[in-house]
Amino acid sequence: MRLSTGTKAAAIIASAALLMTACSSGSGGSDAPAADGPVELTFWTWAPNVDKVVETWNAANPDIQVTVNKQDGGDPAITKLLTAVKAGSGAPDIMQTEYQKIPTLVSADALADISGEVADLADQFPEGVWNDVTLGSDAVYAVPQDSGPMQFYYRADIFEQLGLTVPTTWDEYAATAAALQAADPTKYLGTFSATDAGWFTGLSQQAGASWWGIDGDAWTVAVDDEATLKVADYWGGLVESGVIDNKPMYTPEWNAALNNGTQIGWLSAIWAPGVLEGNAPDTAGLWKMAPMPQWDAAKPATGNWGGSATAVTSQSKHPAEAAQFITWLNSSQEGVDLLVEQTGIYPANIPASAEALSEPPTFFANQPDFYEIAAQTAKTAGSFTYGPNVNVTYSAYNDEFGKATEAKSQAAFTAAVEAMQKVTLEDLKSSGFNVKE
Repeated sequence: MRLSTGTKAAAIIASAALLMTACSSGSGGSDAPAADGPVELTFWTWAPNVDKVVETWNAANPDIQVTVNKQDGGDPAITKLLTAVKAGSGAPDIMQTEYQKIPTLVSADALADISGEVADLADQFPEGVWNDVTLGSDAVYAVPQDSGPMQFYYRADIFEQLGLTVPTTWDEYAATAAALQAADPTKYLGTFSATDAGWFTGLSQQAGASWWGIDGDAWTVAVDDEATLKVADYWGGLVESGVIDNKPMYTPEWNAALNNGTQIGWLSAIWAPGVLEGNAPDTAGLWKMAPMPQWDAAKPATGNWGGSATAVTSQSKHPAEAAQFITWLNSSQEGVDLLVEQTGIYPANIPASAEALSEPPTFFANQPDFYEIAAQTAKTAGSFTYGPNVNVTYSAYNDEFGKATEAKSQAAFTAAVEAMQKVTLEDLKSSGFNVKE
């Protein structure tokens, strides 16, 4: 479904205005269930074991019953939802969605504005994450479920063996990478991956970038802003000098490097322990986690890589009840505890996560303060606005940085960002969106 030219950005602010009346009756909307039985809600999600979490809700709420319908994550689920919305039938009441997909769904009138139900939850989530579900407006299109604050993971045993210091700034990171190469040319402190646009987005967010924005009824695009160019120039310099690897993540070669100790650092998100445990199980207890290196040590910041929220779709006939369920799921201590226990997520909810995550991940049992550090860093993620054509931008990242890493040229990294800007801007225009340059 396409909105008329000139109204697309405005729709981000008010696309579900007609639904606000239905959602404004308060979370007690289920006090008077229909005479023919309980409210029945369908929930599309890809997270594992959510059905076990929902069992607890259903047992305590006979008037609002939720049925879980497992979906593939990422683009397939979004495509399926948009198809159902366009057809006018078949959409669920509740949908798990990645943060970067929310603008696309809002532009297609696929999500309800549930601000009348959940606006008072804002203080429970990091500001940057809450911005992801509001798009900087007074509307609320979802409740944050999990987030992916980024940290630095490193082989503590090899650091100690080689006398390396854990970097706290990006200058120190570059120096440590060079020192590691000098001590053992087979080892790398990390890699620049040209196939992980979400990773680069998180690095850019940490530096202060926000690639899209809304100016009145128009979109703005700033992929080539100063912050992103700084990040690209920095990593291009590391790759050109050879002190950092330039192989993609999540390949057999990368997995082997994690196992054999030739890849001794990873700038990743809070879910990294699960990846490390699956890919390099024999290295358990040898890794530690620290905050990301900083551009300005006096102003700690991080970025997010991944994360999702739970939204009410525009076709739900019971938006108030659906909002009541997702509020319980993502903000009550009971709901968050169950999500952690059954799905293994890192909750976006700040107060509930502190109690739910009292023990470190098994893979990091040697670091009792693991989640204390994670909680501190999660609060420092700045706001990052996604646009309705994020898939185009991410595809351009893969294409342009693929060429840049092959060239191993610092100048090519800068050119890659400039190309991403051009592709993103031209796609928005050709798709009929109102764009302000």
